[in-house]
Amino acid sequence: MWEGMSLDTRHPLPARLHSLATLAGLLERLEHRPSSASAEQYRAVARQVSSLLAQTEVDEHLRAILVVAPATAELYENLRYDVAGLCRSPLEQALNAELAATAAIAAARRA
Repeated sequence: MWEGMSLDTRHPLPARLHSLATLAGLLERLEHRPSSASAEQYRAVARQVSSLLAQTEVDEHLRAILVVAPATAELYENLRYDVAGLCRSPLEQALNAELAATAAIAAARRA
């Protein structure tokens, strides 16, 4: 599907998700090579992915895309925060970010 990523081919994606999967792959490539597109091109792809995510029902096929496409998973969290919250973000990563922010705030107060 896209460089360095693949979905389990024993469970092919339904046709309704082909556009989303393709754009999710493009978004991942842009994430890994930011100089390959302008900011406007990146925003356009992100908007298209967001639009498709807003129209897509959650099922195992969408979950498979979100597992291999972290940038798309992040958009999904932001769009569906009411039901997804930050559940797709690794807990350890979120905890470490919170601890780092707390330490930075404490250091700034001491300065």
